Amino acid sequence: MTLNDSFTTALAGLQTNKSRSALTILGIVIGITAIILVMSVGRGAEDLILNQVRGLGSRTIIIAPGREPTGPSSFAEISTDSLKSRDVEALKNKANVQGLKELTPAVMQVFTVAFENESVRKNVLGASELIAKILDIYPEEGSFFTDEDIRQKSSVAIIGSEVKEKLFGASDALGEKIKIKGRSFRVVGVLPPKGQVALFNVDDIVVVPYSTAQQYLMGINYFNMILAQSESEEAVPRVVRDIELTLRETHNIDDPEKDDFHVTTQADAAERVSAITSILTILLVSVAAISLVVGGIGIMNIMLISVTERTREIGLRKALGATERDVLTQFLMEAVILTALGGIVGIFLGVGFSFIASLVLSKIFLLQWVFTVPLSAVLLGLGVSTAIGLTFGLYPARQASLKSPMEALRYE
Repeated sequence: MTLNDSFTTALAGLQTNKSRSALTILGIVIGITAIILVMSVGRGAEDLILNQVRGLGSRTIIIAPGREPTGPSSFAEISTDSLKSRDVEALKNKANVQGLKELTPAVMQVFTVAFENESVRKNVLGASELIAKILDIYPEEGSFFTDEDIRQKSSVAIIGSEVKEKLFGASDALGEKIKIKGRSFRVVGVLPPKGQVALFNVDDIVVVPYSTAQQYLMGINYFNMILAQSESEEAVPRVVRDIELTLRETHNIDDPEKDDFHVTTQADAAERVSAITSILTILLVSVAAISLVVGGIGIMNIMLISVTERTREIGLRKALGATERDVLTQFLMEAVILTALGGIVGIFLGVGFSFIASLVLSKIFLLQWVFTVPLSAVLLGLGVSTAIGLTFGLYPARQASLKSPMEALRYE
């Protein structure tokens, strides 16, 4: 019996009971759908985060307080007050850090921002004009505050488009006074609608001089982060090394293992994001794969029932000359066809649900989400479903091939 004959016979056997065949592959369909959906959403999330990270530019370096987290337990060791003004002055010294173009400290906290009878809770970012250069977020109305405003600790603010809409509506915001923590700030600029840029939602933010935020809003003498920019992409490793050496000197640290700060480049951040999302995707796929095992067991049980119901058919085929190998191939082919069909249906459903999820995330939640289905997910779905058919269909097929033709023909 040729392979084509076995395939035709197996297909005819499955068509005799279409309802049972459809129910048999349900577990496979659900499992493959879940795997495609998880891998698609995982890839979309990774692309979204990576695009935000890359939005800071390849020359941007982030200096954050505390030791770099290596696991959940290490977050307790993070210090938030290790970066201070003396560090900024030391880093700005060309003799300490060669290849550094610009640098700005930054602080951020959520405050109530009010104008007359309207008020909203928004992120207030204390920074300098360098943040506008790095993120390319220059005001479309008014102008950014200056270094003189930072030195004078001026009460000036730049607001995002959503903040402007909620507080002022269609009215002009320039020159108006908003209140943050009871202090009046004059609006000197309004940012254009840009959505999420790197680490910040530009539309939903208020930017003030970092010196003003430190003294009048937060009452602190340290920074939440320091953003630096190298002269060129090639200079980034040298700048990072000089920054680390300079901060160890200002913090009196001899052992790098005792650093109370950590320096991150965009390449480092992208690598970490990829590693984290890959691990999470693998874990979620592993959970989804449980349904495939359940589906495989279900196929094996149904195939065993089918073998029992078709005992006389098996006996008749053997009496007419079919070998054990022919019978085994037929029943194994039935299992593979069932799981392969389940895999194909699961792939189409997974792609459909992934597309719907991307629409919801991009249209309703306003994320810059790109619909993507990794080719590896499709190949994995087909490969796993076929492998399950071979694995869980082998035992029933073997049982069918070992039946004695005489006993099978006498079976009632």
